[in-house]
Amino acid sequence: MSTQAQLRPIPVDDRAWLLPALADALKGGAPILPVAPGLSDDEVQRLQAAELPRDTAVLVRTSGSSGVPKAVALSATALVASAEATHEALGGPGQWLVTLPAHLISGLQMLVRSQVSGIEPVFFDGPFDPAALLEAAERMEHERRYVSLVPVQFARLLDLAEADPAAADTLRGFAGVLVGGQAISLALRQRAHELDVNLRRSYGMTETSGGCVYDGVEIGDTRMRIRGGEVQLSGSTLATAYAGGSGDEVAAKALTDDRFIDDAGTRWYRTGDAGELLGGMLTVTGRLDRVIISGGVNVSLDEVERVVRELPGWSSAVALGAPHPEWGERASLVVETEVGAIPFDEVKATVKQQLGAAAVPEWATETAQLPRLAGGKPDMPAIERWIAELRESFRQAR
Repeated sequence: MSTQAQLRPIPVDDRAWLLPALADALKGGAPILPVAPGLSDDEVQRLQAAELPRDTAVLVRTSGSSGVPKAVALSATALVASAEATHEALGGPGQWLVTLPAHLISGLQMLVRSQVSGIEPVFFDGPFDPAALLEAAERMEHERRYVSLVPVQFARLLDLAEADPAAADTLRGFAGVLVGGQAISLALRQRAHELDVNLRRSYGMTETSGGCVYDGVEIGDTRMRIRGGEVQLSGSTLATAYAGGSGDEVAAKALTDDRFIDDAGTRWYRTGDAGELLGGMLTVTGRLDRVIISGGVNVSLDEVERVVRELPGWSSAVALGAPHPEWGERASLVVETEVGAIPFDEVKATVKQQLGAAAVPEWATETAQLPRLAGGKPDMPAIERWIAELRESFRQAR
């Protein structure tokens, strides 16, 4: 059960150490833990003490966007299978512009793909700036160039490309622009199409070694199914275990976590996402746990977000549930202030028209900047804490 060599924690900003250590781990060497800035020594030591499967190559912590991060044990076989499937789906190996931190699976996979192909990546450092990112792209020398982004980054690149023809040419020069981590609005997809950008929508998670479904279709040997409305995935890219602490009992529990199930000899991962399969193509409709009951009607907060984010000036909207004395719960919105945003009354009218009266948001709170995780996703626990504190301050003021 346990690994032959102790887990090696490596700061992600120390590339001179990280890259050769990752190469060694992929060849059967000591497993590594890419350490994010700010990760406590106590947490690192706890993970080092955890029992891991013998084939662990990398231990990756999930983003924690919807709760407490989990530590996921990934084998070299799973990571390499994911990288090779990506190259096959995109039309061949190429050079990656690394834009996301390596302690997240989206950033780490760009490094794994580079190791598998033998093509050196180019790194984009510093705070995200679309012009600076495209300048970094100009330094790429390989004929096939790839980049992986989250939707908020991609939207800012499109803003620049729509205003600057030279920027649009550079963005079009990528053989593939992977965008994942969150739902991609129809408006964003339409903008990319109009600019002739090679957008590829990626769906996956740490437990699947990164993206395993592109544009709604499985890559590699991934299989997908819907059970009870939930998206379930199988294939060679699945993680081996969650690492929760020290001792054989904890390690054994990790291997039997109810997210991983066995069905007639096939191992499946229960994603917790709601979805539909139409004509063999996957559409993810939201999180199963992101549903409120408003006036006796089930309302998907992810569906509310999907509708609202299509509206001018509301692309960053996050939907939350809020207690209501009459309805039980109502949706509410938090949004980053944007120039040209349509009035909230128009937002409510659109939601009512598309989703019904029960889904209409009760109120909206504007902020200059939403709390975000390192990969760009909204930090839901932080947003929920902030809104709870805001509500409490209003209550006390009354």
